[in-house]
Amino acid sequence: MDAIPDLIALVADRNIEYALRGLLSRHEALGIRPITYEVFSHPLHDPGCWTDARNFLRPYVNQYRYSLVMFDHEGSGRERQEVTELEKDLEDCLQRHGWAEGRARVIVLEPELEIWVWSDSPQVDSCLGWQTHQPDLRTWLRQRNLLAPDAFKPADPKKALEAALREVKTPRSSAIYRQLAEQVSFRGCVDPCFNRFHTILTEWFSYQAPSQR
Repeated sequence: MDAIPDLIALVADRNIEYALRGLLSRHEALGIRPITYEVFSHPLHDPGCWTDARNFLRPYVNQYRYSLVMFDHEGSGRERQEVTELEKDLEDCLQRHGWAEGRARVIVLEPELEIWVWSDSPQVDSCLGWQTHQPDLRTWLRQRNLLAPDAFKPADPKKALEAALREVKTPRSSAIYRQLAEQVSFRGCVDPCFNRFHTILTEWFSYQAPSQR
């Protein structure tokens, strides 16, 4: 009999899907064992993940060990609610709909997925097609007031990403998000959303973690 797969993930769009697939391919860097998983993008994007995750995931309660929901705070329709409250409310909802405590977790990206792009790794420049462009990417962002002089990441990460891609005539695609996820180092990352993601994975899939259904 085949082993039950480890993880089903419901995400808001193909950009998050590709980023997640890229990250999960780096199990050694994440400090987890190799896992079996599937990722689905909700057709109604961020609001769909919030309003429909319980219905979407309920048929899979006995088919996967764990479930993960990921969507952007920006565009979710719940921007006035704190991220931590959103995550807890949806986790509680999923628990009531069959996912026993600890089997379903939620990550609300604050403000949106692009915040993960802005690592200080030189691989960011390469993935965005900026490796031969002058000035360097962060200097260019500051010159255009897309990055504050004392800031580590842009206040509007999606706007900054789109502007950078336009500047070097690199088409925006989901493949870029996967490439970034596969190549950019996340060692030393201080983004709370990413650290929550990493913590969840290590709780579930560390080499020492017991198997659960």
